[in-house]
Amino acid sequence: MANVSGAARTGAPRRIAMLSVHTSPLDQPGGGDAGGMNVYTLELARQLAASNVEVEIFTRATSSDLPPSVEAAPGVTVRNVIAGPYESLTKDDLPSQLCAFTSGVLRAEANREPGWYDLVHSHYWLSGQVGWLATERWGVPLVHTMHTMAKVKNLALADGDRPEPHTREYGEEQVVAAAHRLIANTHDEAAQLTQLYGAEPEKIETIWPGVDLDVFTPGPQASARARLGLPEDAVVLLFAGRIQPLKAPDVLVRTAARLVAVDPSLRERLVVAIVGGPSGTGHERATDLHRLVGTLGLDDVVRVHPPVSQQQLAEWYRAADLTVVPSYSESFGLVAVESQACGTPVVGSAVGGLRTAIAHDRSGLLVTGHDPGAWSRAIIDLLDHPERFRQLRTGAVEHASRFGWDVTAARTLEVYAEAWQRHRADQLGMVSCS
Repeated sequence: MANVSGAARTGAPRRIAMLSVHTSPLDQPGGGDAGGMNVYTLELARQLAASNVEVEIFTRATSSDLPPSVEAAPGVTVRNVIAGPYESLTKDDLPSQLCAFTSGVLRAEANREPGWYDLVHSHYWLSGQVGWLATERWGVPLVHTMHTMAKVKNLALADGDRPEPHTREYGEEQVVAAAHRLIANTHDEAAQLTQLYGAEPEKIETIWPGVDLDVFTPGPQASARARLGLPEDAVVLLFAGRIQPLKAPDVLVRTAARLVAVDPSLRERLVVAIVGGPSGTGHERATDLHRLVGTLGLDDVVRVHPPVSQQQLAEWYRAADLTVVPSYSESFGLVAVESQACGTPVVGSAVGGLRTAIAHDRSGLLVTGHDPGAWSRAIIDLLDHPERFRQLRTGAVEHASRFGWDVTAARTLEVYAEAWQRHRADQLGMVSCS
């Protein structure tokens, strides 16, 4: 007798296959290919599991030491699929391994009772390609989250950065057409899906990513600085994230040079903390940032730290006066919300999802363009007006409180249920017409 799926019994999906091909949710965010998507995938899965939904996350094994599966949380299993050599592949190499990865995913389902998974949720276009095939084989709906899009990134390249290949653009178009539902992080992203990829508007649901409001909380700045070895009277500007041209840490370094040029006395107290590791094309230009710091004579001002845990990152946010997010493109900007949840305002680029993540003049400031002069003026204006700064700190916490993971998960469950019910109705309609 065929297995009756959890969805058929309850009217909503109860077993989800999540796909995250190019980066594991267990990897440390902030370096390599690990970033906000890692946090998103794992935290969403945890919240879904708390709602009695079983989640299995399939990702590519990057070490022979990894076990076939890991329990990431109660109800959440991460499955490490062998697809290609372990350590030597970059994200650009992975399309050649999608067949091997798909085989591993299908094999895992074949070892279950028929109808085991109710729905596939894929993250990033590589996973969408695998999800497209898996859902056709299993007869279940595909929900897809883009996270970033090649056409959007290519419209806002940093100077000297390499554009995303046309093969990725074509692959994304295929996934958009194949998905039963698309989850956009912001209304901007939803518009980009329709305008640049021809997505059907009725297939798109906008759901903000969340932030762990139990980890990212306000706390005494002086205590955080003491634990991190920062002077109590310092002016601390923080960049947190992957070091690559797209994220533009160089803009912060150039801004720091402008700040000390305008006010030389600031040099004694200014600390620019860059917490993260090289990623993407940043690997090809790994020494550029250090060279820029030396050229501008800021070796005594700029401190570069490797990626840290979420708990340690929260300490950096609390220690900072401002978090600076000068990205050329952001689908959302999780760093901005994490910082605000800790009570630290954000100065960010007026691009993409940052226009949602930051409430301009209430929780931080949005700056148009990447001219260091404009960025330095925005920062100086805040430093010169302590009362406005205090208001932004209060507004930052209030704004971030809207982005809890419980809300994200609840909205996502609604999309799952709608996708599953519509898909099942379509299948029944096809059967009745045959």
